[in-house]
Amino acid sequence: MKRRERKSTKRKRIRHLLLFVLICVIAAGVYVITQYYQGLSEAKDGPFKDDGTTFVPFEGSEARFGEINVLLIGSDTRGDERGLSDTIMIAHYNQNTQDIKLASIMRDTYVEIPRHGMQKINAAYAFDGPELLRQTLKHNFDINLNYYAVVDFEGFAKITDMIAPDGIEVDVPHQMSEGIGMTLEPGKQVLHGDELLGYVRFRKDEEGDYGRVKRQQEVITKLKDEVVSLQGFVKLPKLLGIADPYIDTNVDNKTILSIGKGLISGSEHPMETLRIPVDNSFQNTRTDVGAVLDIDIEQNKQALQDFLSEDSK
Repeated sequence: MKRRERKSTKRKRIRHLLLFVLICVIAAGVYVITQYYQGLSEAKDGPFKDDGTTFVPFEGSEARFGEINVLLIGSDTRGDERGLSDTIMIAHYNQNTQDIKLASIMRDTYVEIPRHGMQKINAAYAFDGPELLRQTLKHNFDINLNYYAVVDFEGFAKITDMIAPDGIEVDVPHQMSEGIGMTLEPGKQVLHGDELLGYVRFRKDEEGDYGRVKRQQEVITKLKDEVVSLQGFVKLPKLLGIADPYIDTNVDNKTILSIGKGLISGSEHPMETLRIPVDNSFQNTRTDVGAVLDIDIEQNKQALQDFLSEDSK
């Protein structure tokens, strides 16, 4: 009897444990769904409220070996006007090591755009959206991209306020005002959504786009650190809802949550950054499309491939 009683007690414990796990899974699912739709209800109608209908289909390659490359595009939309891509980045994430890398492509980089000849790289997005930009990066740098995300600048301000409600500390090197619709005074200070947007968009100084790229990488790195905190991850489902109308992407929410979980696990890993063109690999030149960065394609292709490779560490 005692042996039977022990077996019966063990079976009950297993059932109770399975029931507890099931309840936790259901509760987590309910939390994610309710938080997502709560965020969606708080968001306004952004330019990308209907994902997958704004652009021609993105023909990215299938992710392999746990390595994901996401094409990030910052766009200042005006109604239905697509405009040029102000920000072009490649985010690389390794699901096995939880490493994340960020490569910025300067918008005046002079490259060959398929079917359009030599142009500034930011013109590819204006011609035919993320897919043509993907083709352009593949054609010039032989980089495979798996996903894309186009972020509206109004959405950037809202998303940063959600990720970092207490703001992000930066050191403004000098007064910034021209072209950003506000005035940022010099010195260390905490900036919030709209102010951070002005900070990362400003380029009317001697550093021009170089300074802007540096500030963009600085702010994204700090936002990444906020997201990988436990509090940031808990807010991620609601953040996805708030961000949805301002982001057009083919990355599904399941993959985003998986990446977020992975970043938590690898939170001690600093994010590596790169700028293309790299130093001493280009000339400032004027062409029929205006002032451009005439780059050494082979040198920059090798630099970008080495950076995105796991062997580069």
